[in-house]
Amino acid sequence: MNDKFKPMGDFIARDNSERLRRRLASGFKVREPAAFVRLAQSVFDMALITGIVARLYRAIILTREGGGGGLYIAITFTLGAIFLLSMTTGHLSRFPLKQWVWRAPLFAALVGAFEMLTSLALIAARREPLGTGAATFGDWPTMAAYAIGWRVLTISVFALVLAGIVKWVRYLLLRRGHAAWSSGTVKAGVPGEGFIERRRKQ
Repeated sequence: MNDKFKPMGDFIARDNSERLRRRLASGFKVREPAAFVRLAQSVFDMALITGIVARLYRAIILTREGGGGGLYIAITFTLGAIFLLSMTTGHLSRFPLKQWVWRAPLFAALVGAFEMLTSLALIAARREPLGTGAATFGDWPTMAAYAIGWRVLTISVFALVLAGIVKWVRYLLLRRGHAAWSSGTVKAGVPGEGFIERRRKQ
């Protein structure tokens, strides 16, 4: 007899899980301007902005008069890293985790490419720092290989760590949500449902 009612139980469990996923997802929605959403979804546009800003920022802080010492360099490069990883997060967060496998390295490679195109303009203006002097066009191929390779490595590792954090947080939220569904009254958060009371049979 128990097997007879098992399909209905499985259906209810799946339905509750889907309701729970929708409730959790709805809790993280934030209204954003349509133009910003389109920008964040475009790997080309996001990489273009990130690459240009990152290279100009690097040139400015390395050519600052007076240097500023080690603390200045550490703080400014930390801010640059925060900007780079924030832009990476802003783009990747628009897509499912399974797409991060190719989106992260693609975004990184494009960022590096746009950085080095900006570097060409800086070299032409003699504003691209390299060591204690200015870089030349002869230095550019080596600089490009290093910059693109470093961007791909850094952003790919960051995306891997971020994906692990996202999976872990989702697991904790789902486990907590399932516990709430099993133990008592929860607010479903699905439009039109209001409060749903589920009481365990005694």
